[in-house]
Amino acid sequence: MRLTFPNRLLVANGLLFLIGAPLLSTKPAVAHATDRCPDPSAATSAFALDYQGLETRAPISSAFVLPGQTLDVAVEPSTSAESVAVQASAGLVSQAGTSEWRWRAPAAPGSYTLQVVGSCKADSAVVHAFVMVPASEVRAGYLNGFRIGSYPRPPLRRQATYQPPAGFVEVTPQNQDLFITPHLQLKQFLTKQPGGYPKYVVLDPRLLVKLELILQQAQAAGYVKQGFYVMSGYRTPAYNAGLGNVEYSRHQYGAAADIFIDEHPKDGVMDDLNHDGRIDIRDAAVLGQLIDRHQDDLAFRPLIGGLGLYPSTSAHGPFVHVDVRGYAARW
Repeated sequence: MRLTFPNRLLVANGLLFLIGAPLLSTKPAVAHATDRCPDPSAATSAFALDYQGLETRAPISSAFVLPGQTLDVAVEPSTSAESVAVQASAGLVSQAGTSEWRWRAPAAPGSYTLQVVGSCKADSAVVHAFVMVPASEVRAGYLNGFRIGSYPRPPLRRQATYQPPAGFVEVTPQNQDLFITPHLQLKQFLTKQPGGYPKYVVLDPRLLVKLELILQQAQAAGYVKQGFYVMSGYRTPAYNAGLGNVEYSRHQYGAAADIFIDEHPKDGVMDDLNHDGRIDIRDAAVLGQLIDRHQDDLAFRPLIGGLGLYPSTSAHGPFVHVDVRGYAARW
């Protein structure tokens, strides 16, 4: 079911206006259909959101834009959502087509909120829209005192996914705890290099969607209830070089994460997933096999990438590498 929105909406300073109509309440109009409202504890939203080439039903997701850039969001509501409104904490929102909305980002970098709300209280989805600091602000490998380093040139095999990032998300003590997906926080993806705030991170929204899909499968299989332990997310080129890692590591592009399940007990090491009384690469293989089993699922196809298993060392336990490089790779 698709809805038609005949008027344009303007959102300014957090208030919602309908152009050519009286002032609307900031509380969206609701249809009396509470008997068909979704379960508010459901893991998926009442809406399928399509933006930046992705589709997600996660109740919390994230997008990344530059100052003044536009973000197009298509909304496919469930049958329970008889009225839909899009609200923003700042910036401008207008209708771009049938069930499609366009948000123009503010000029100031920061974290903003786009919220899609429907006829039921449970009909809600949030997109954290991060306005990045442009990469042009990097000076001699530093951004506001934080060391970035230099991205390798030219891009690997001239692929667009290996172009240096256009901007960086600024992370502060105030926003680092923000959940950028239902189960993952912004701070989990920070590079491990030393240094104070502000810190900066690059994130590919495809990676976040993929990690949540993998988590759903791991939850369904009974391996995890909460979220993944992200051992390594974003790495600056400077930090990546210091590790002696490959020059074009996907971690530098915010498109890779090294993860493991850590719940029983919560001790910073992979759980004994195969229940053999040992923590080793066989446990990473259990998670890896679960991921590999779903690579051909329709939802995973736009998120194709690498999958690697790593054993324990003196510094860490076993883990699984996941990325969204655009083609399948296994090791």
